[in-house]
Amino acid sequence: MDTDTPAEKAERAAGLVKRMTLEEKCAQLASHWRGVDADAGDMAPHQSEQTGGTAPGDDALAHGIGQLTRPFGSALVDPVEGAARLTALQRRVRANSRFGIAAIAHDECLAGFMAHGATVFPTALAWGATFDPDLVQAMARQIGTTLRSVGIHQGLAPVLDVVADSRWGRTEETMGEDPYLTGVLGTAYVTGIQDAGVIATVKHFAGYSASHAARNFGPVNLGPRQFTETYLTPFEMAVRLGRARSVMPSYAANDGVPSHANIRLLTGILREEWGFEGTVVADYFAVNFLNSLHGVAADRSAAAGLALDAGVDVELPGVDCYGEPLLAAVAAGAVEEKTLDRAVERVLTQKLELGLLDEIPDPPADVDLDPPEARALAAEVARKSIVLLANDGTLPLAEAPARVAVLGPAAGRRSVMLGCYSFPNHHDRVDDAAADGSGPEPDLGIAIATLAERLAVDLAGATVEHVAGGSILDASDAEIAAAANAAAAADIAVIAVGDRSGMFGRGTSGEGCDAPDHSLPGRQADLLEAVLDSGTPTVVVVISGRPYALGTAPERAAAIVQAFLPGQEGAAAISAILTGAAEPEGRLPVGVPARPDSPPATYLGPQLARRSEVSTIDPTAKYAFGHGLTYTEFDWDEPELLSGPSVGPEGTVEVAVRVRNTGDREGTEVVQLYLHDPVASTVRPVQRLVGFARLPLAPGEAGRVRFAVPVDLAALIGLDGQWTVETGTLELRLGRSSADTAAALAVEVTGERRIEPGTRALATHVTVERHIG
Repeated sequence: MDTDTPAEKAERAAGLVKRMTLEEKCAQLASHWRGVDADAGDMAPHQSEQTGGTAPGDDALAHGIGQLTRPFGSALVDPVEGAARLTALQRRVRANSRFGIAAIAHDECLAGFMAHGATVFPTALAWGATFDPDLVQAMARQIGTTLRSVGIHQGLAPVLDVVADSRWGRTEETMGEDPYLTGVLGTAYVTGIQDAGVIATVKHFAGYSASHAARNFGPVNLGPRQFTETYLTPFEMAVRLGRARSVMPSYAANDGVPSHANIRLLTGILREEWGFEGTVVADYFAVNFLNSLHGVAADRSAAAGLALDAGVDVELPGVDCYGEPLLAAVAAGAVEEKTLDRAVERVLTQKLELGLLDEIPDPPADVDLDPPEARALAAEVARKSIVLLANDGTLPLAEAPARVAVLGPAAGRRSVMLGCYSFPNHHDRVDDAAADGSGPEPDLGIAIATLAERLAVDLAGATVEHVAGGSILDASDAEIAAAANAAAAADIAVIAVGDRSGMFGRGTSGEGCDAPDHSLPGRQADLLEAVLDSGTPTVVVVISGRPYALGTAPERAAAIVQAFLPGQEGAAAISAILTGAAEPEGRLPVGVPARPDSPPATYLGPQLARRSEVSTIDPTAKYAFGHGLTYTEFDWDEPELLSGPSVGPEGTVEVAVRVRNTGDREGTEVVQLYLHDPVASTVRPVQRLVGFARLPLAPGEAGRVRFAVPVDLAALIGLDGQWTVETGTLELRLGRSSADTAAALAVEVTGERRIEPGTRALATHVTVERHIG
């Protein structure tokens, strides 16, 4: 067993670097991507243009290699055969290295291990809807265990981007529009996957989601305060609290500086202020994009020099700029060898921590990428993520109606449950059956039910008829009329609308699938209105990667349910909510717009970002961040300010509230704590989340939630550009959502304090007590 301390590992890595040739050093910073078919369609931006620079075969491994790219996620691989091939490749890598150094193997894990046949968990936006860090941590630990079982050391997740405009295609990969929620859940994911021995890679550092017009790769023009307070905060939490071992910069340039060439970001903030000690890995092809897309480097050698100087330690996915171009730059004196050595030492230290200078263990004889415990976790995340937006009492369907019309294109397709970083959708292996769900289906590698199939089972006493009413992207008048007629003939209609997630234009949601507005894709809005016109009580189910405007449904539908691409167990989870077999527990991590043309907005805006008399445009969400109904009712007592009416600038404010379930069903209240700063030196958001707690209660049961809020969470970037706690009055608002405040408490901060970089308290401590009389 390796008993070296971290300092001893770093010293050993430095000693190895001194003995290496330039070629061996560069090899440790490069990667090798095998099994990539240029004709299969891009799985990464500009892949077809970039993969020509990747060295083939053993030539790429002549001096060892730093990383092996997507051994399972690049093509359909039998898990046992894949593990055996990866083991054989690792042994070749070690044999080619004079020092016996194996490679770090990385793969995608944004919705579980992205391998054929692996459990597909709900998307990250669904994690956000759970408001449940313990569950996210358990899920991540299970994902990490699966990755390690086949020899993967590093996972490219979680995404810590904060949604600025949900038209952005990658909204489904985020945990929503709030930096605190994203930071808490992201830290939980980092902790879970690293507990399993897998390096977490937090991305995309930073501001990627705030692109102009919500276009993927688009330029970002954030001011330093908003950039720091909103977009850096989740990363700081994951690095400082979760001890994330790897960071991936954003493709985008903020204020004209690409993240992969940003010394202030990757070295100054990340390492010097936050104390990050891991590796910075490039997003795919992003080093060369400094030349080919951003135009800040004249050629690949210059791009390599800019990225290495900034702090990018590893180039992914292949040998491109960090191969011959970097060697040439060092030889010409354009890049100092000590800069190269710095990155290699970081890589080797991490490899020593992973045991990659030891013998490669034999591959497993048996592999199960979709074990029962993973499916059970996927089902729990899916159930807890589903949000009940509206309900007139129709739900739950306690007694099955005699005749149920299950309508809509999302009701009969399996792929609608999955995100773009699931193996089937990433590789375009989607359900290509007829619109009504008949006909042959491709092998998705896992068992996935459609909503129509699941409802037919769970409503066994009813006659269930499924009419698609067209496809996700199109419908004829006749198809829409057929669905409306089926609704009119039924006692109740359930219509499922939403997305087909994919990559780079092959979907309506997902990476590179940005939307011009918040209209439902295709003719689904027309279909929805036609079904509502039937007069039959209608339950609307939205299965999507972003929120959509729902026309007149908020006023006319019997109920509305939102599921954010809930994974392979999604149909069972939705059906359980509809039938009452499970209680709705989810809360919105993003607001649902009121109209298709609603302007980009989140609840985090200052007063002048809200509805006002000086503009004809109303950005108010139809359903706000944090909103979600249950099948029971809760009474809240007046909150208590436990710490007194004033507090010093280094203190903690303690508040508590007691909640009772006054209904006749079990239910979970999500108590949310928001901070309002009425007067400050800079313009503040009207309110922002600083704490939350899930409180599951049986009928008649009460519970008490206690929040200990560091005053540091009220800090802002002052006029001098530094984190500062200001004197004055703060208001803590306890609410059911960002638009539903139950009570507010005022507290006076009695002094001012400048906070040194990397020392700010980042999280509220939460205590939950149940069974209070």
